[in-house]
Amino acid sequence: MTLHKEGLKILRNEILIFAFLNYLSYNYTHEYIAYFISTITSFLFIMSIYFFRVPNRKLERKEGTVYSPCDGKVVVIEEVYEPEFYKDRRIQVSIFMSPLNVHNQLYPISGKVEYTKYHPGKYLVAWHPKSSLLNERSTVVVKNENISILFRQIAGTIARRIVTYCKVGDTATSSDEYGFIKFGSRVDVFLPLGTKIDIRLNEVVKAGQSIIAGY
Repeated sequence: MTLHKEGLKILRNEILIFAFLNYLSYNYTHEYIAYFISTITSFLFIMSIYFFRVPNRKLERKEGTVYSPCDGKVVVIEEVYEPEFYKDRRIQVSIFMSPLNVHNQLYPISGKVEYTKYHPGKYLVAWHPKSSLLNERSTVVVKNENISILFRQIAGTIARRIVTYCKVGDTATSSDEYGFIKFGSRVDVFLPLGTKIDIRLNEVVKAGQSIIAGY
């Protein structure tokens, strides 16, 4: 396991702030209050390390396979109208990430990045039906000779920062990292109609390992 680069600055700041709080509590408060503060700050720091973890995984890259772009639970599988890029009907697969999930995102397929766009927006709960259109979000489209897929990072009530590393023209390699969302959220994947879906509602999936569809 390693720590994600997005967490290094936060962890550094936590060390400085928590050390200062503990210094004040042990020198200027009752010992029981100091014990309480040190327990709380230790817990928060451990949780931050856990949140920014990147586990060592064996990632497969089979042709004709759409991998899950993130860890989480499948909360939506339905046919919808996709208004941003395709402007036609697609199969939407939505994966909800709790604050306890690994939070980096991986390319679900290999190909060329042909579209990226960041949208500022609201911070509705990630499972809200309108969150895909109203919340802060970042959209990426990757196309290869067989399929084009849109996947969208969506902020939630707790998630307040979306990071997308790719740009138009980049070469996307299945299961390589393309982004990160801080503190809970959701990722939507839009697949062509007729795509064979290999997951079920409420199934727990892992980024780069769980197969969500084939083409």
